[in-house]
Amino acid sequence: MAILHQLDKWSTTHPGLLLLLRAALGIALVSKGISFIDDMISFRAFLAGSNFNFLPDWITFIITWIHLLCGFLITIGLFTRLSALIQIPILIGAVFINAPGGFNSGSELFYSLLILVLLVFFLFEGGGELSLDDYIKKHLI
Repeated sequence: MAILHQLDKWSTTHPGLLLLLRAALGIALVSKGISFIDDMISFRAFLAGSNFNFLPDWITFIITWIHLLCGFLITIGLFTRLSALIQIPILIGAVFINAPGGFNSGSELFYSLLILVLLVFFLFEGGGELSLDDYIKKHLI
C-alpha cells in the first residue's frame, strides 16, 4: 500500500510528466493499431505462425480496433483505467508471442514489455489531474 501512496503523491506533484507519459502511451497504441490495419495479412500470418494459432481470424480485427479506440481514450484521458484494463491481456499475449525472439533486433519484446508496464501503471494511477476523467469528476459529477 505504501507504493500506491508514493505513486499517488508523485503523480500529484508531476501532472505534466504524467500527461506526457499517458499521451505517449496512447499514441503508441494508436500507431500500432494503424500499422495492423496497414498490413492485416502479415498480422494474421504472424499470429498463425505463433503459439496463438488457435485464435480465429476475426481476432485480428478486434485487437486492431481495441488498440485504436483504447489508445485514443488513453491519449485524451477518458476511461483511462478501463482502457488500460482492456489492453493488458492483449499486451500479455504480445509479450508471449515476442518472447521466443528475445531482445534480438527486429523483436518487439522490449516494446511490448514497456507498453505493458505503462498500462499497469495507468491501471493503478488513472488519468491524472490533466485528463478528462479528472475534469468530469471535478466539474460534472
